[in-house]
Amino acid sequence: MDPNAIGKSYDQIAVKWQNEPIQSYGIAQLERAIRFVKSRGRALDIGCGSQGRMITLLQKESFQPEGLDISQQMIALAKQQHPGVMFHLADISEWNFPHSYDLIIAWDSIWHLPLNQQEPVFKKICANLAPDGVYLFTAVGFDEPGDHGDSGHMGVPLAYGTLGIPCLLDHVTKFDCACRHFEFDQFPEKHLCMIVQKH
Repeated sequence: MDPNAIGKSYDQIAVKWQNEPIQSYGIAQLERAIRFVKSRGRALDIGCGSQGRMITLLQKESFQPEGLDISQQMIALAKQQHPGVMFHLADISEWNFPHSYDLIIAWDSIWHLPLNQQEPVFKKICANLAPDGVYLFTAVGFDEPGDHGDSGHMGVPLAYGTLGIPCLLDHVTKFDCACRHFEFDQFPEKHLCMIVQKH
């Protein structure tokens, strides 16, 4: 799915997503990732959405958080929630990182990218981790790579794809990181959560 189309889909559900009762979704996994972080400096939430639950936790944990999203409406609402935080309206596949980060989160976001963009984005994220920086992300937990169609989640088109578990683990090593945590956090659903750390 084209990133601009993803942004338009999320524009349509930004307000609804903000009101969804998901305050705890992904928070336990983020807390786990934070325990691996050695320096609480800059943090980036890719696909931050409108609600800001992860930004709130990052602030409580003494990070300097930033958010990035391709949806204009999501960013507008996120700025209302956290007026003092830097938010970037951008396509992660084209965005140039302004600096390195001690923690990067891509919770339920990178998997929307076309498959041919997922490896370059994974590489770019790892390259922009600070030494010992931590990357928390989710993926579709299938062994084989492929597109997995359109979920129609919340009434808008949202495509998903995965590089496949063996490929993801290979990328972790290839891009100078180590796997710290690997979990099917919503088993039996194929929702995979990984925490990796830069060497």
